[in-house]
Amino acid sequence: MTAAEAQSPRISARPAAGGVAVRGEFVDIGGRRLRVVRAGPAQSARPTVVLEHGAFGCAADWQVVQDRLAAKGLKSLAYDRAGLGFSEPGPLPRDGRAIVADLAALLDALGETEPVVLVGHSMGGLMVRLFALTHPKRVLGLVLVDAVTPEVMASAVGAHAVRAFRQMLRLSAVTARLGLHRPIAVVAGDRILLGRAASAEKRRIWGSPSHARGSSQEVDQWPVTSDQAKAKDLPARMPVAVVTAGAAETQTVLKEIQMIPAIASRAGYIEHVPKATHASLLGRKHADPIVRGVEHVLVSVKR
Repeated sequence: MTAAEAQSPRISARPAAGGVAVRGEFVDIGGRRLRVVRAGPAQSARPTVVLEHGAFGCAADWQVVQDRLAAKGLKSLAYDRAGLGFSEPGPLPRDGRAIVADLAALLDALGETEPVVLVGHSMGGLMVRLFALTHPKRVLGLVLVDAVTPEVMASAVGAHAVRAFRQMLRLSAVTARLGLHRPIAVVAGDRILLGRAASAEKRRIWGSPSHARGSSQEVDQWPVTSDQAKAKDLPARMPVAVVTAGAAETQTVLKEIQMIPAIASRAGYIEHVPKATHASLLGRKHADPIVRGVEHVLVSVKR
C-alpha cells in the first residue's frame, strides 16, 4: 500500500474476525469492503494482472502465481469476491453481472485506470469473459486456467456436473453452519499446495460458514451467469491463453470445450499441463504455465 493509499478512506488494513491478521487490504466499493491482495512492484508501467478465483475459492488460491508473476517484475491483484473469504457480502442475486460490477468498482477504487490482463480459474473463467465483453476497453487479454466456458452448460455432461455441484454447495452451506467443515479443513482445505501463510488462510476460509453460504449463492446463479457470458463472442483480436490440467493426449469433452476461446482468437495460445489437477494447477509444481499464458498476452499486445 502506498502512502497516499494509506490515507484513503476507501483502502484499509484490519484484522479479520477474532483478531487474526489477514493478508492484503480492505477496499470500500460503495458501503461494503472487498479483501484484496496485491503483489509485485508498486510502481510499474506494465499492465496489472487481475486474478479471478473459482467457485468456493478465494484470493489465497493465487499466492504461488502472484509470487511467480512478481519474480517476472509483474504486478498483480487477487481478491475475495463479495461474501467469500474475508470480503463483505453483496446484494443478491450473486450472478455474473453483480460480480463484474463489483470488479469494475474495485479497479476504480484502486485507481486502476489502464487496461489489465484478466486471469480466471474454473468458474472464474465465466467472470473474466463477461468482464471482457462488458468492459472491452479495460481488458488487454484473457488467461483461462482450467476454466469454465458458456459451452459447458450446453453439454449434457457439463450441465449434469453443474447441477450436482449446486446441490453439493447448498448442502455445504448447511454443514458449514453446523461447524462440520472446520475439522475437515485442517486436512483437506488446501489441495493447491500453497505457501505456509496462504495455506493457513485457505484452510480458515474453507471452514467458514459465511464463505460456504456466499459460494452457494454464486453457484446457484451459474446457469444465469453462463447465459450472460455467452451473449456474444469475444473479439477475435483479443489474445486468449488457455491453460488446462492434464496431458494433451488425455483429451476429454471438457478439454475440447476449454480450448474453444483460444482457437477462436487470432492470438490464441493453448498449453496442456501433464500431471496437474484442477487445483494443483495453481500450486508450486504447475504454476509456471499460467505465467507463460500471461506473458503470451503481453507479447501479443506489445506490452
